[in-house]
Amino acid sequence: MIRIVNMIPATLSGESSQDSEPNLAVNPQNTAEMVATAFTAAPLGGNFAPIYVSTDGGNTWSLRTVVPGNGSFGTSDITVGFGTTSGVLYAGTLNGQTLHLQLLRTPSLTSTTPMTVLVDRANEDQPWVVAGSVVVSGISRDRVFVGNNDFNQAAGGTATLDASLDAATAAPPAGFSPVQLEKRVTAGQDGPPVRIAAHPDGTVYAAFERWVSGTFPNITMDIVVTRDDQWGSGSFQALTDSADRQVGQRVATGSYIRFNDIMGQERLGADLTIAVDPTNDRAVWVAWCDRVGGLLGTDWTVHVRRSTDKGQTWSADLRTITNVKNPSLAVNSSGSVGLLYQQFTGARWVTQLEVTTTGWASAVTPLVLHTAPSTTPARSFLPYLGDYVRLLTVGTDFYGVFCGNNTPAPANFPSGVTYQRNADWTTGTLLSTDGVTPVAVSIDPYFFHYSA
Repeated sequence: MIRIVNMIPATLSGESSQDSEPNLAVNPQNTAEMVATAFTAAPLGGNFAPIYVSTDGGNTWSLRTVVPGNGSFGTSDITVGFGTTSGVLYAGTLNGQTLHLQLLRTPSLTSTTPMTVLVDRANEDQPWVVAGSVVVSGISRDRVFVGNNDFNQAAGGTATLDASLDAATAAPPAGFSPVQLEKRVTAGQDGPPVRIAAHPDGTVYAAFERWVSGTFPNITMDIVVTRDDQWGSGSFQALTDSADRQVGQRVATGSYIRFNDIMGQERLGADLTIAVDPTNDRAVWVAWCDRVGGLLGTDWTVHVRRSTDKGQTWSADLRTITNVKNPSLAVNSSGSVGLLYQQFTGARWVTQLEVTTTGWASAVTPLVLHTAPSTTPARSFLPYLGDYVRLLTVGTDFYGVFCGNNTPAPANFPSGVTYQRNADWTTGTLLSTDGVTPVAVSIDPYFFHYSA
């Protein structure tokens, strides 16, 4: 069963902004509670940007303007996560006014009080939040990890992770401090994405793109996975590469990218995701995109690989798909693997979900969530759809978000959709809050819930 919801509230039916780059958190203790984000400015202006909030399992969404730093399209990058037992919401964001990295928390998703700033630092990019909880001496403590690309680090080793072992209650900075993941020489920096997968037993994986060589924008990179077995307290040095004996196992080497190349109005160069099986800390999955054709190529290909020994050795490609953007992996409690991605067909962006019980050993038929022309609407800024989407699991269920064209046309949603905002589905026209005035097509965030 699949359910897809356009997240723009009815009260914002008149808006036509490029609400791109989505993220999602689902409260594991109460899956009716969810928070999502996108490049959405506060409707009434002011100094605080909004989050999207649902308390009914994603059927309806409203805004809470609680994130410091409201800019022309809300925040810059923002991701969110819930503590697994506390219900505390965490966010990592680039402040929409200062562009500083800020790590935030609030005890309740429905609170209208601004989120507490735990960390504020300049010169960083793309925070990625993953949260968990563990019982210590009879007390549940939130473990929170934030991957980021930190240009304050020495020698171009920008792949970094902030970890807190008691994020819910400790006073700012709540134990957060940066750990440099990159231990090798780089071509001046690592790629923007640093992605994290945390297992309930305290095994935490971090993946990043090491820029090895090249002259910008033509870059050769390695895909590197590091691991910590003590909830991040061991500085992520549990994996040593079998070839060069350096910290961090290289999953792939010599991948070529043309950074900021354009495909279907969207920029390319930084697509990465990692996921661990919640029932088996040894089973971990990684996917990334690169240009298989090299300097003269035109493709943008996703590769999916698996490790069954905690990241020490890796399979060959188990799944490849050409011209794919924004891969996101997740593994449910039955061991099924989900891959969410957006594929450019030359004329359309097609958002698809694949769920496999065999690790792609047998064919999988993608579930089409959304399809729309790649030329409409015209891009206002980059990223167009976003530099990432997000796929999560709670139990056996998959939850996700993506962004795309919001034309109300049934053919664009083969699996169905529910709109909150006003629309005429007969004429394919968006309508303003009065239910009459036409509104231009734009980019909206969409939530989905898939139950096999």
